[in-house]
Amino acid sequence: MFTKLWSNLIRFGFYLLYNELAWTYDVVSWVVSFGAWRDWQRAALPYVQGRVLELGHGPGHVLLALQLAGHAAVGLDVSPFMGRQARRRVPSVPLLRGRAQQLPFTAGSFDTVLATFPTPYVVEAETLRAVRRVLTRNGRFVIVPAAHLRGSDPFTRFVEWLYKITGQREEGKVGTETAVSPWQPFVTHLSEAGFHVAVHTVNFPRSSVTVLVCAKDEP
Repeated sequence: MFTKLWSNLIRFGFYLLYNELAWTYDVVSWVVSFGAWRDWQRAALPYVQGRVLELGHGPGHVLLALQLAGHAAVGLDVSPFMGRQARRRVPSVPLLRGRAQQLPFTAGSFDTVLATFPTPYVVEAETLRAVRRVLTRNGRFVIVPAAHLRGSDPFTRFVEWLYKITGQREEGKVGTETAVSPWQPFVTHLSEAGFHVAVHTVNFPRSSVTVLVCAKDEP
């Protein structure tokens, strides 16, 4: 009973963060990452190619980085609150409100679909079918599922504890190129959906970021 109540409370908290409390998102993400949140998101950029669709674009920081890097980008998010923030940040980038499970694009529209710090919707069968459909023949699905802080100081341990109790941590070894185990459920879903998955780790001075690069397998 308590576990279900706690899970519902956490889910409601995240709902507010992405909706009515979206104006606090940048501050919250800065605090829980020691100011590295945008660096963590940009860790995906070297793996991006061509025309890009960002799922769950949030306040638009990644879309801005994609635009500055010369990519033709499109953003999709279910939250109108995030949509308004992103519109102010990247007024020239097309933004759509919608769900990843029902992408309103024709087949083969994008070379890359990108999602940074998504919720579990990202590996739902409906989402993966939609992503695969809109990718080009040699397209890729790039996911940044998590980052991990390094250090033993009290504040770092406290933040990692917060990640754990809010369900943002998987058990297993992380922080190296062999850190596949924590992401095996992701890898399994992606592989079953027709993607070849490579797990990469990008290291920063006080943290490391996992990047899943999922190449679309063709028959």
